[in-house]
Amino acid sequence: MALIDSSIKKPLLMLLDMAGRKAGYTLPAHVRLRRNNFDLLRFLLALTVFLYHSYVLSDAPALSIFNQILSADLAVKSFFIVSGFLIFMSYENSRDIRSYFVKRAKRIYPAYFFMILAGATLGLIFTSHARDGFFFTQLLKYVASNLVFLNVLQPSVPGLFEGNHLQAINGALWTLKIEVMFYLFVPLAVLAFRQFGRLPMMALFFVGSVLYSMIMLHFANQTGSPIYLELQRQLPGQIAFFIAGAATYYYFDRVTRYAVWLVPLGLVAFALQDWLPWLAVEPLALAVLVIGFACLLPHFGDFAKYGDFSYGMYIAHFPILQLLIAYGFFRHEPWSGLLLAAALVLSTAFLLWHWVEKPFLRKSSHYVVVKNEG
Repeated sequence: MALIDSSIKKPLLMLLDMAGRKAGYTLPAHVRLRRNNFDLLRFLLALTVFLYHSYVLSDAPALSIFNQILSADLAVKSFFIVSGFLIFMSYENSRDIRSYFVKRAKRIYPAYFFMILAGATLGLIFTSHARDGFFFTQLLKYVASNLVFLNVLQPSVPGLFEGNHLQAINGALWTLKIEVMFYLFVPLAVLAFRQFGRLPMMALFFVGSVLYSMIMLHFANQTGSPIYLELQRQLPGQIAFFIAGAATYYYFDRVTRYAVWLVPLGLVAFALQDWLPWLAVEPLALAVLVIGFACLLPHFGDFAKYGDFSYGMYIAHFPILQLLIAYGFFRHEPWSGLLLAAALVLSTAFLLWHWVEKPFLRKSSHYVVVKNEG
């Protein structure tokens, strides 16, 4: 039997935390890791991407405020930092490499698989192209390439969303390819940590990623070709953010110990970014702020008590927006279109969680445990 009942454990920890702050100390780092705001953070990041895309895809002037106050670029980079923190933690806590990959596959692929088939269904139903041999060949190519995360090979199907600014069915999925590559990278990185030292290898991966980005941006400026900008946002360009997140996990005790200095420094860095070597500074400054929000702020409660809807929101919002835009819902009343899109995205995320994602999770999963305790 547990010494402390779960119904009073969390309130007791909160009281201890408050008392500790008044006495000049805080809860141990391992307790802060258990009581975090990652679920709320990921929801806010997914919401940011959705709102930003609502303007970019619709080009509705009334929604331009989202382009002014929100950054999908920062949201995606923050996702990569969170992934670096959580995926390295997942690997280190896995029994073996097989259990690690099984956990990762069960978490990401069922809903992803469903959304690829949903995108193909949209193409089949709403296409303006003749449903001939060419169409079905392109449709099968879309399904086959996207199921193995090669979205760039076939992002659209003939006759679907041709009147939209972008024709891609789900332009947000490019980050999932990077996420899967992160999964493959982690075991090799940990092996390198153990063979050659964690800090030297982290520095090597980080510097290599930054140098790659510098080279790609240099070629982009010299040639004017957008291909180099596209290559820069792929791997290894995003490894710097992933490694920054990993560093906050492995050195979490130090991050918490010096948070009173690190968080203000991160804010100052963003204020002075035009005068700093930003490619190298941004991942570190953003990691401090992201993990600071997730683990150092007061716990905002079990945000995922009824499920983790952030992943479903992220992978479902793009085709929903595209479909509503194609049928004119954003043309005359963009705010009404946005409200309808938000309702559909949240409903889809809810259904994805309960019908697709959750059934594949282990009974010991954080989300299943939270649900049962509620």
